[in-house]
Amino acid sequence: MNLALERIALHAERLRLPDLAAELPGIAEEAAKRSWSFTEFAEALLARSAEAADRRAEATLQRLAGFPYRKSLDDFDFGFQPSISEKQLRELASCAYLERRENVLLLGPPGVGKTHLAVALGLEACRHRHRVRFTTAARMIASLAEARLADTYSRRLLSFTRPSLLIIDEVGFLPLDASEASLLFEVVSRRYERGSIVLTSNKSFAEWAEVFSGDSVIATAMLDRLLHHSHVISVRGESYRLRDKKRAGLLKAKEARTKS
Repeated sequence: MNLALERIALHAERLRLPDLAAELPGIAEEAAKRSWSFTEFAEALLARSAEAADRRAEATLQRLAGFPYRKSLDDFDFGFQPSISEKQLRELASCAYLERRENVLLLGPPGVGKTHLAVALGLEACRHRHRVRFTTAARMIASLAEARLADTYSRRLLSFTRPSLLIIDEVGFLPLDASEASLLFEVVSRRYERGSIVLTSNKSFAEWAEVFSGDSVIATAMLDRLLHHSHVISVRGESYRLRDKKRAGLLKAKEARTKS
């Protein structure tokens, strides 16, 4: 029996099915105990191998995505942010919006959980075997500007336009000059109706012209592309960071020192 398992493992290696070889001994033992038929054994082996391959692919996609941390929707406190529809987020987690090339725009003040939700949607996309890229707006723009000077712009641009999902965090935290705004616009324009964007911003749409140094033309053009096929989620509530400081008593202590 051991020799047979070794030969099967070798065949699996030749066929580039490493998970099958890894799962084989355990499945073979279980099959013997339960007196499975050959069909039941084959089905269980292939199913377990496919599950292992899915887990391995998901882990690789998560690593390549560049998430700042890994937090799921189950980790999000929907009770603390009642302005958010948990049902809507769960529906988005199915990743049907990616198939339709739709965008998700998360708007709200700092600290209310926008990045957490963006990361959670990105993790779900990885679970569904979609390629994801996470970046902040500032980091992406700096990367593209650097590539333009190094004459590698086209290749760098592809790294932001090729993934099924691009997550752009912190749009609006820093004002953009005309050159920087044009780089962001090109990414949005290239992905329009070709790939989904999950974007977080602390600015309302009415304030976007301020983000682009008062250029209402480029702000309007960018919003036109982002909003055409989109899900807009406004997060209105208290900052998680302020809540945690209050719980720890740090905020009151700081206020007392300020008053004194």
